[in-house]
Amino acid sequence: MTPPRRPKPVKTTVLVEELNGSLLVATMQNRRLNGLEVDPDVQEVRWGSLYWGRVERIDKTLDAAFISLDGENIGFLPARDVRLPHGSRMVNGGEVPIGKLLQPGQFILVQAKDDFIAPPSKDMAHTLPLERKHPRVTMAVTLPGRYLIYAPYETENQVSRRIRDKATRKLLVDMLDTLVGCHGCIMRAAAADTQTDILLRESRILARMWEQIQDHATGNAAQLIMLGPDAIHRSLSDLAGGSIERIEVNAPDQYDQVCEWCDLYGPDLLIKVIEPQEDYDDTALALFSHYDLMQQIEMLFRPYVILPSGGSCIIEDTAAATVIDVNRGADKNSALTVNMEAAEDIARQLRIRNLGGIILIDFLKLKTGEEKKAFIQSLDKMVQSDPCTVQIHGMTKLGLLEMTRNRRTLPLVEKLDAILHGD
Repeated sequence: MTPPRRPKPVKTTVLVEELNGSLLVATMQNRRLNGLEVDPDVQEVRWGSLYWGRVERIDKTLDAAFISLDGENIGFLPARDVRLPHGSRMVNGGEVPIGKLLQPGQFILVQAKDDFIAPPSKDMAHTLPLERKHPRVTMAVTLPGRYLIYAPYETENQVSRRIRDKATRKLLVDMLDTLVGCHGCIMRAAAADTQTDILLRESRILARMWEQIQDHATGNAAQLIMLGPDAIHRSLSDLAGGSIERIEVNAPDQYDQVCEWCDLYGPDLLIKVIEPQEDYDDTALALFSHYDLMQQIEMLFRPYVILPSGGSCIIEDTAAATVIDVNRGADKNSALTVNMEAAEDIARQLRIRNLGGIILIDFLKLKTGEEKKAFIQSLDKMVQSDPCTVQIHGMTKLGLLEMTRNRRTLPLVEKLDAILHGD
């Protein structure tokens, strides 16, 4: 049995820019912005970074620990994210109070679950919720590759939840189990049609990387061991199941980074990397301007989106939830047609703007249960290309569509604002 074939992917162009020490990577399909990953130069902690951290104190009320990451930044470790070897098994936090698992002064290996940009002032820091004052960290370490995610503390191989067919899932898990040194791997959905020798090569790379990390996880000083995936790594990994037509780079340093990643995880992409052009050397964001992306990026700061047929979406990102209101405007099509067009662009906006948490959408009212069912099924397919986990929970009693999105990094607007206004 072979996995079902997916539709032929749309060809994507990847553009890599540098602005005042910050890294920006845009992905584009048919000259339309489809993704934007950013690493601000003022960012103090990057998602996925590994630290040899020191337990500073235990908070019994929160059932959590505060971890010194590098002598300057303090991470927040909830009990549920503790992983400790105990005999022949791994103890998962949450089973017992964290104070019985960790002690002040103890050194542990932790991984950042968030980006962190320090507030501009101490006064502002006092007004922020706990999760914004300190980056969250976990002991459940994972190492992302292009097709696989290596989870060294897991004893079984897994496949992405996006692959829902039970028979296909079993086939892929059985295949992973036969690969040497591949225990603890999670296969991305994009890897379903990938040759086993490519997966085997990547699993060995990730396993060797884990061995090197363990060798450095020692000593009596809190320190950074390995930076998490940068904007280049995140963008190219997210496109593992797509068809990359070209990768254009606008600076020598970034060119070397792209080639290094491709050599390690995607040798097939090396011939698609375009060297920096002399015409772009002295012009800020010249690649983005050349492909007419600047206006599209500027529109991401606006709280609304105009749809092609005349409708609109109002996007309000609050502390509790992201609320989106769909308006018909000048669109004379049926409510279902308007909703379909809006849903496609909303899925894209959530991905590009990197909005997360609870998302409530007020679509136009549909007439029948069949329409609602067909619409939700279509929306579910639209969010499958999102690299972050998106779950559709259905309609509330008030007729709002409820979704959740587990983002990896800070919202895009916060990162862009840090680049524009950071010291």
